[in-house]
Amino acid sequence: MRRIGVHTSIAGGLACSLERARELGATTLQIFSHNPRGWAVKKRDPKDIKAFKKLRRLYNISPVVIHTSYLINLATKETSLVNRSVEMMVQEMHIADEIGADYVVLHTGSATGDHPAAARKRAVDRLNEVAGRGTWMAGLLLENTAGERGDITSRIENLAEITEQVPGRLIKGVCIDTCHAFAAGYDLRSEISVDALSGEIESSLGKNRVRLIHLNDAKGRFGSGVDRHEHIGRGKIGKKGFRIFLNHPFFLQVPVILETPKKTERDDRQNLKKVRSLISG
Repeated sequence: MRRIGVHTSIAGGLACSLERARELGATTLQIFSHNPRGWAVKKRDPKDIKAFKKLRRLYNISPVVIHTSYLINLATKETSLVNRSVEMMVQEMHIADEIGADYVVLHTGSATGDHPAAARKRAVDRLNEVAGRGTWMAGLLLENTAGERGDITSRIENLAEITEQVPGRLIKGVCIDTCHAFAAGYDLRSEISVDALSGEIESSLGKNRVRLIHLNDAKGRFGSGVDRHEHIGRGKIGKKGFRIFLNHPFFLQVPVILETPKKTERDDRQNLKKVRSLISG
């Protein structure tokens, strides 16, 4: 069965995120382990963690994914930000193991005015530093970006360049975001273009390195470099594109998590319903 889920809130406790996923009929989920726009990380309640693990088994939710803080930038030249980013990454990995999460998804950072290749080298160095700080059961997934100014991982070859230079068990693979891919110049609206994307991933990263898909339609036009998510089928990728992408053999078994716009719970329900219909139809 295809694992399909959403990003859910941990408001009220970690276990509440699983209850919210269950109510939506989700079979996988993604959470922030703390406020993603702040550096402070509260100590987890052991009772909440125990309840989280129990409900996860009961509801058969898998994989469980943590999305890292938005503040992390492993590619910056700013020493203080780099140090805080490395510390936050180590904490995110510890939390993942503490709650039994499978993956941690990371945007490696921004070049902030520097040459992208130099910024990627800094990201590699910092990831190797993180890897030297511990060994974790959870795996790190690098996410492709949309090609905005300063982006260093908008191309598959960029992700491959980083993963190849971080040996060991830290990086388990990549997370492909459909909005980001489309904005960065990967067209998902035809069989030929999705074949090309899958071929590039297989040749650069390997066939089994895509561990997760962030499924989002795009408000911006193809190749725009604009990272603005839209409801499934209502953006520039469209229903036809998602039907092709979701049913492509290369991506068919990869778990899907939606990060679509959300004002009410109804939004998640409608987007999940649309995705299920596109897969079955």
